Amino acid sequence: MANEKKINLVAADMGYGHQRAAYPLFDLSGRELITANNYPGILEWETRYWEKSLSTYEKISRLKKVPILGAGVFAIMDYFQKIKPFYPFRDLSALTSQQLLLYKVIKKGLGKKLIDDLSLNGLPLVTTFFAVVYMAEYHNFQGDIYCVVCDADISRAWAPIKPANSRTKYFAPNQRVRKRLMMYGIKAENIIVTGFPLPMENIGAKQEIVKEDLTRRINALDPQGTYRQTEKALVKKILPDILVDEFKVKAPIITFAVGGAGAQKEIGALILEKLALKIREKKVNLNLVAGSRPEVADYFKEAIEKNGLSKEEGVKIIFAAKKMDYFKAFNLALRKTDILWTKPSELSFYSALGLPIIMSTPVGSQEDFNREWLMETGGGLDSRDPRYVNEWLFDLLNSGRLARAAMDGFLNAEKMGTYNITKHFSKK
Repeated sequence: MANEKKINLVAADMGYGHQRAAYPLFDLSGRELITANNYPGILEWETRYWEKSLSTYEKISRLKKVPILGAGVFAIMDYFQKIKPFYPFRDLSALTSQQLLLYKVIKKGLGKKLIDDLSLNGLPLVTTFFAVVYMAEYHNFQGDIYCVVCDADISRAWAPIKPANSRTKYFAPNQRVRKRLMMYGIKAENIIVTGFPLPMENIGAKQEIVKEDLTRRINALDPQGTYRQTEKALVKKILPDILVDEFKVKAPIITFAVGGAGAQKEIGALILEKLALKIREKKVNLNLVAGSRPEVADYFKEAIEKNGLSKEEGVKIIFAAKKMDYFKAFNLALRKTDILWTKPSELSFYSALGLPIIMSTPVGSQEDFNREWLMETGGGLDSRDPRYVNEWLFDLLNSGRLARAAMDGFLNAEKMGTYNITKHFSKK
């Protein structure tokens, strides 16, 4: 049975990252996703604890844009979850103050009911949220524990309080995370490099879907044929069905995605304003991703009306009230997307789908490292000044630079993470 439950899948309802990483694993969990901070039967005091934690993070994330004060407050928060420089390779297993505070609450019973309930069915626990690892180990989960890592480099928070004695197995998105976990004291045999779990509906078991989309995308991103001529042999080898000598002119589709806290929505409105004429001329299309936040969707609707684009087919809002419905709609939209514009969150891994990523300013230490990874793989470019996007975007298109980023991301980032994780449990 395709939906036979093989794992207990646990994430956290905090932003989009943890649940987005869990969504592709739905078939393994029998289409059930448990949220650690909002599960059936959660105790009232646990709910209050998580709500306070989430509210504080979202307020500080939005406050960052406030000059001096906001930046200062965010810097203090970010300090406690900061990732230390990767080199030199060294022991980084010492506990952080963030971990000690969280363990103090876990010792009082945070997550105990959840772990006790999940222990009853005998299935492995797979989580995308490091705090659940702490809970599972401390409250003695009766089964195997797995953790799916959601960033290209990670802080000490991802490894439990006694890493050398930990029985948790990690699904790492890349070799860098593997080495980082070893710095934190996790045994090498407990780390499996699988790649980040990307949506199967965007890939295909034999990569037939992602290659079909990339073939169309390269044409859209290379209107002058610059990249296809320069890398003619490579393009034909990877995408044999592409017409290298045919320079198709198609209006590219940009998808701009805000973060879970609604941060940077103003950038989306600015992009819309500056590209309004190009949208009317049908030279570019724009998707504004509001996620599951109705206030962000309303903000984008007002921006569309303000710019007189309400009747234009070239601009759309992607929104769904429920996060799982949003992920489904977002993944569907990505198949027609040519450029993904977002901050370097967990969406950095979507460069493996052959999506060139234009990166907004990182929010937090982990996103700084995600940006570094994207630059190394070649799948991402820093955003130029959004006020002049109507100029520099078309320079990037005509030079073939975005087509190159699409191909580099496809070639250099692991895209089969979901399939690799699924195979692991198929063997059991």
